[in-house]
Amino acid sequence: MAITVRRLTALPELGLTLVAGREGADRVIEWAHPIELPDPTPWLSGGELVMTTGLEIGADADDQFTYLQGLVAAGCVALAFDTGTRFDRVPDGLRAAGDALGFPVLAVPASTPFIAITRAVIDELTADQVRSVQRVVDQQERLARATLRGGVPAVVTALGQALAGVVAVVDPDDRVLAEYGSDTTRAIGHARAVSESASRAPRRRQMSKVLVDDGDHYTVQSIAAAPDVYGYLAVGTAEPLPPADRLLLAHAVSLISIELGKPAKVQSAEQRLRSAVTRTLFDTPERMDAGLLRYFGFEPTDTVAVAVLTEIGPLLPAERQIGAALAAEAVPYLAASVDADVAVVLPADRAREIATRIHDRVRAQLGRKVRCGLGGPCVVLDANTSVHQALSAARAVRDGETAPVVFAELGTFSVLLGMQDRDALQAISRAGLEALDAYDEKRGGSGRLVETLAAYLEHNAQAESTAVALGIHRHTLRNRLARITELTGRDLDSIHTRVEWWLAVKAREMLDGRGGQAPTVR
Repeated sequence: MAITVRRLTALPELGLTLVAGREGADRVIEWAHPIELPDPTPWLSGGELVMTTGLEIGADADDQFTYLQGLVAAGCVALAFDTGTRFDRVPDGLRAAGDALGFPVLAVPASTPFIAITRAVIDELTADQVRSVQRVVDQQERLARATLRGGVPAVVTALGQALAGVVAVVDPDDRVLAEYGSDTTRAIGHARAVSESASRAPRRRQMSKVLVDDGDHYTVQSIAAAPDVYGYLAVGTAEPLPPADRLLLAHAVSLISIELGKPAKVQSAEQRLRSAVTRTLFDTPERMDAGLLRYFGFEPTDTVAVAVLTEIGPLLPAERQIGAALAAEAVPYLAASVDADVAVVLPADRAREIATRIHDRVRAQLGRKVRCGLGGPCVVLDANTSVHQALSAARAVRDGETAPVVFAELGTFSVLLGMQDRDALQAISRAGLEALDAYDEKRGGSGRLVETLAAYLEHNAQAESTAVALGIHRHTLRNRLARITELTGRDLDSIHTRVEWWLAVKAREMLDGRGGQAPTVR
């Protein structure tokens, strides 16, 4: 915290009293300097707390006003006036001038030497520098962790949050690689302008620029590892970047340069490692190395949820699109294929919103009706449980649904059936319905016994509402129900029979809605 005039007067060991210019008490002191000259301004650079015994302040109020006015013009912060040498109190003229100019005047007791004030200011300034350095170190560590967890998008997000600004990265072809902030239009524009300028001067492709646009301050820097230039980073903030933030920006540029400069083989190796770690987590969690989990941003005690994307088509392009979508989220994740599907381990507290965005993006990029199921939260080492739940949820997705289906929100029958593979679902759907299927197939559109049974069960065995739903006369309904009993030899009034047939109907709906072969996980 910067040392202000108000904070200085709060230090009990100094005993300073603010006697004038209280409206300026929150000015920040950059140095404390004793000086005894009629016009000290040539020796001042601004930001000082001037200390005086009053030797040259002038004899009357006009002289004292002129003296203080000179300090204001020089950018000084306050005047500390000694009341133990030449004066026993601050002169009234000086007090009046301080109030008129809004310039703080402090009364220094006889027991407080100027050196004590100087030491207090220096101690506070040193503490500020230490805090500033520690902040930079902490933020550098955060940027490094972000790089490991989410690559360039994660670094850009962390940098934008640290600087309270907007950030954008564009490559030499003007494509936006990552951005952070509610409105990055101007940042992107400035980055592209610098990129274009650099392209016209090949020897100066590594360049930087600082500018002001509509009151905001923008810093643009090239991202490079000699001799290659990978892009340009633009940061927009309300105020110019102080030295500590410029250091943080330089660190972010270095991390992004390293990330963009990764050879394709390194990226491929990292992806293979991520997949191997994910499979180990699913199959043999007892063998999971905590260090590998931490490498990808998870602690062994973290709570996660698994999203499974199904019907994704060819695996390699789907994995690339899913990986790109996850990188843009800037969150830790693990991912691996599960048969023909892809399972993604996400932080539980944001899993639903992230899964929704990934699902939307992958569907749009692949042009397929990708289905997504989300398992329940669990400790990361129990992720396989969430995988099974996510698979069950994905199997319960109906045609036309565009949002991920959440396991915890499924009904009991959906959960029970969703845990089954395709062969089991087919067996359940055929149980007790074979004769009805044969009857309907033989009579074409006039059969409709399976449809009638499903509607009857759906309407809780209420004949009137079932007939209305089917658009048939109640006598027609009774005839069909009698034929169902005749063909199956089952009693429709039996609760056990109804449950079995209801499961068969729901299993058939799930098969019709899902299509394709169900994935399996050990």
